[in-house]
Amino acid sequence: MVRIIGGGLAGAEAAWQLARRGVAVELFEMRPKRMTEAHATGNLAELVCSNSLRSDSLTAPAGLLKAEMRRLDSLVIRSAESHSVPAGSALAVDRDAFSRSLTTTVESLRSVQIIREEIREIPHQGIVILATGPLTSPALSQDLSASLGEDHLYFYDAISPIVTAESIDLSVAFRASRYDKGGDDYVNLPMTCEEYYRFVEALVAAERVPTYSFERFVPFEGCMPIEEMADRGRDTLAFGPMRAVGLIDPRTGKRPYAVVQLRQENHEKSLYNLVGFQTKMTYPEQRRVFARIPGLADAEFVRLGSLHRNTFINSPQHLIATLQWRRRETVFFAGQITGVEGYIESAATGLLAGINAAKLIAGQAPVVPPATTALGALLRYITDPERKRFQPMNVNFGLIPPLTVRRRGKAKKEMMSRRALADMTT
Repeated sequence: MVRIIGGGLAGAEAAWQLARRGVAVELFEMRPKRMTEAHATGNLAELVCSNSLRSDSLTAPAGLLKAEMRRLDSLVIRSAESHSVPAGSALAVDRDAFSRSLTTTVESLRSVQIIREEIREIPHQGIVILATGPLTSPALSQDLSASLGEDHLYFYDAISPIVTAESIDLSVAFRASRYDKGGDDYVNLPMTCEEYYRFVEALVAAERVPTYSFERFVPFEGCMPIEEMADRGRDTLAFGPMRAVGLIDPRTGKRPYAVVQLRQENHEKSLYNLVGFQTKMTYPEQRRVFARIPGLADAEFVRLGSLHRNTFINSPQHLIATLQWRRRETVFFAGQITGVEGYIESAATGLLAGINAAKLIAGQAPVVPPATTALGALLRYITDPERKRFQPMNVNFGLIPPLTVRRRGKAKKEMMSRRALADMTT
C-alpha cells in the first residue's frame, strides 16, 4: 500500500498510475475540511490559475512532454482532452468539468481510498509520495523543515528569466567577471546612459501582476522585484544589479554605464539566467521590456521571471532522478514541491513517482526516462547534485542534450521531439 499526501495534479496522477498496476492507495487530501487561500473546491486536481496546459505542438517543450505522458497513459492528459475548449494550438480545459471528472475517475478506482484529512508530518513507515504542492500546510511545512533542514525548504521563490544561448546577440555581448574575478563566467550586455534610462522608463511603466492576499510578504532586499527597485529612483539599478563597476567593454575599452549580466544555467551552456532580474511584470510585458536590452532583441525565453509564494525543496541535494529521497528510498516527492514549474510538469512528476513506487513494491528497480526526453531532461535538472543555485524550472528544449547534427529553429525542435518519443519507447 502507498500513501499519497496531496490530491493535486501530481497526487491524482500518481494514484492513477499505482491503481492501474494493482497497488492499493490511500490518497490524503485536506480539502474541503481545510482549505487553502487559493482553492475554491474540494475537487482533486483543481486548476487555480490559467485553464491552459500550454501548447500541444511537438515544436513546443510542453507539447513534447504531453506527448510523452500520453505514451505512459496519463490520467491528467486523458481528462484534459475529454474536457478541452478551443484555444488554438494550446490544450485548454473547462476547469470545473476537468477537475470534477478527474475526481470522479479516481473515486471510482477500487484500490484507491480518498481520505479527507490533513497530514501534519511525513509518515514514518511505508511507501509515501509527498505531492502537497506550492501551498503545503504550515504544519507539514514545519515538519519538512525539521526533516530536510531549514536551509533546504523555501517559502517564496524569486525567479529571474532564462534565455537560450543561441538567441543572445554575441556581437553585443562580452564575457567577463567583475574585476576579472572568476574568469569569463558571465555574459555581459552593456548599456549606454541613453539605453539604460530608456530601459528604466519602460520598466517603471510596465504592467505588473497583482499580488494575492496569500502571497503578500515583505521580500528580502536580494529578492526585490527589479521594477520595484527602479521605482526608488532612476539610478537605483545602475548601482544595484546592473552596476558596471569592474567591467570593461572590449569594443570601447571603457566601462559601460550599466550592464546586464547573464549567468550560465546548465552544463551544456545552452541556457543563461538574467542575474538579479526577478520580477512581477506580466509575461507579455517582460518580453516587451527585456527586448530593449541590447543583445536580447530576439531573445528566446525558456522561463520568465516571477516572485510568488511557493514551497519547494532543494531537490538537487535531497532527491535522486527517480524522485526518491536520498535519505529514505521509500519516500518519493512529486509536483511543484520538487521545484518543477507548471501544471504539466507537476503531473508528469506524479506520473513517474507512481510508476516508481509500484516498481519498488514489486521488487523492481525504479526507472528514469532517457535524458533525451523532456521528462528525463527535467528530472536531470532538478536532481543534479552539483547545482548550487537551485530555482524552479519549466520544461524546455534547452535542458535536452543537443542533436548530433546542426539544426536551428523549428526544424531543430521537431528533430529533438522525434528523438525523444523514439527514446521513450525503448
